[in-house]
Amino acid sequence: MSLDYTNGCVNFRDVGEWVNLISGRDLLATDKLLRGGKLDHINSPTDVGFPKTILNLRRGEDRGIGFLGAEMFHIPLPKGNERSETQLPEVKRWLNNVFYALTYEIDKLPVLIHCTSGKDRTGVVVGILLHILAIPIDIIAEEYLLSDGEVDQEELHSAIVGVGDPVKYFKGIDLNILRKKFLPNIR
Repeated sequence: MSLDYTNGCVNFRDVGEWVNLISGRDLLATDKLLRGGKLDHINSPTDVGFPKTILNLRRGEDRGIGFLGAEMFHIPLPKGNERSETQLPEVKRWLNNVFYALTYEIDKLPVLIHCTSGKDRTGVVVGILLHILAIPIDIIAEEYLLSDGEVDQEELHSAIVGVGDPVKYFKGIDLNILRKKFLPNIR
């Protein structure tokens, strides 16, 4: 089944809302972390949860979405690399750039992280972020599997395992800043 990219933003959701629904507990702040696919066919900020910041993981830049009024970041995965091969130097560099931006440069929330379909590159980045936030792996996997289109739970698991200890993988990035941004009731 192919995805219909002409009907808004595919695979759009508030990650905190869904993690909390899946777990039955308030594990993640809501209205802080959004995810989805390309933004080419959205008509209004209401279509994508009124993001204050957009983090584009696609190779192509976002065009024609200035009406959102969001701060824009573009950090594409280098061509020829697989997002789940997190142990490769190029992918590690890309992920460190993404998490550096999420930690130190992105202050206006909610942030919308997106790629073309909102499931592959976005799935890996969101899955690793949830891992950093100590969300249980079964909940990370279930949130990931909410995406329409072909999704591979083993690929996500491999990406997270490839990161290993996030403190060592993201050396020099204060992961506590991410925890304060995305976990409920942490200052």
